[in-house]
Amino acid sequence: MPDRQLISGSQQAEDVQFEAGLRPRRLADFTGQSKLKENLSIAIEAARMRGEAMDHVLLYGPPGLGKTTLAAIIAEELEVPISATSGPVLQKKLDLTGILSNIRARQVFFIDEIHRLFPDVEEMLYSALEDFRVDILVGAGPGARTHSLPMPKFTAIGATTRQGLVSAPLRGRFGLVLRLDPYKVEELKLIALRSAALLDVDTEEGAAEEIARRCRGTPRIANRLLRRVRDYAQVRAEGKITLAVTRTALNLLDVDRYGLDEIDQKIMLTILEKYRGGPVGVGTIAASISEEPDTIEEVYEPYLLQLGFLNRTPRGRVATELAYDYFNVKRKPRNNDQPALF
Repeated sequence: MPDRQLISGSQQAEDVQFEAGLRPRRLADFTGQSKLKENLSIAIEAARMRGEAMDHVLLYGPPGLGKTTLAAIIAEELEVPISATSGPVLQKKLDLTGILSNIRARQVFFIDEIHRLFPDVEEMLYSALEDFRVDILVGAGPGARTHSLPMPKFTAIGATTRQGLVSAPLRGRFGLVLRLDPYKVEELKLIALRSAALLDVDTEEGAAEEIARRCRGTPRIANRLLRRVRDYAQVRAEGKITLAVTRTALNLLDVDRYGLDEIDQKIMLTILEKYRGGPVGVGTIAASISEEPDTIEEVYEPYLLQLGFLNRTPRGRVATELAYDYFNVKRKPRNNDQPALF
């Protein structure tokens, strides 16, 4: 998924290391998602008491909410190793066979972007998840034979931002299907303060709350904004992150009070000004701002819907009255019979 901050490849690599250092390692340290944590803690404790592998888990929700972090926490709580891969990486059956053949008893096997598995690879995963065996085809043509190799019981954890693209047969093989929801401001404030403490940066509570309000309900973005504010404070404000310093730094980054960045604003102003509020298709919007339709649908649109700036209709995307007010755009008269643009 593309990041919302316009940063270089080297900065992205630094941010990955930065985020990894701030991730909690225990369920008790994971902020928010109380219902999900309760379900996980029960499943983890039951598996530990029985000395068995925990049931398979499917985590779904918007990017940046902690799916990868939770997978690592589950492995840590179970005191077992974890091996990780992603759907796009597993392009052939042999790729999956190689990983599964090395899995040990009770180990955690994490598959990110599981909705992007190829159909033949996904079918091979079925038997591994349900019957704990790997089916290998030996030979070719009329003499080909299938051999089933047993494997130890393990815990598979799948993560996806698009649960609707996970096939029903695959989804049905996960015992726990858990959704991660956007975080509340108070929860994000605690996350920002915890991260600031780990970074040994003097941060006011008001500054942490300002970051929490502008991070789109996403801990990953909160930590990245904290990094940018820390840089600004170090260069321009003697290293202390105050409310005034935070607002100045975030305004410099073009992150407004709702956390909308340049692309969000382009999307909304295109709909409001160029297409008179819609309805307009996502393909047309994408072409107008030189962005991929999938990126708009998966990364930007969910938050605009959540804020109430945008509505999805059968005819296309339509801006709301709230959007007109916030972006200070005067509504233009339009023909109600005008066809939607796709």
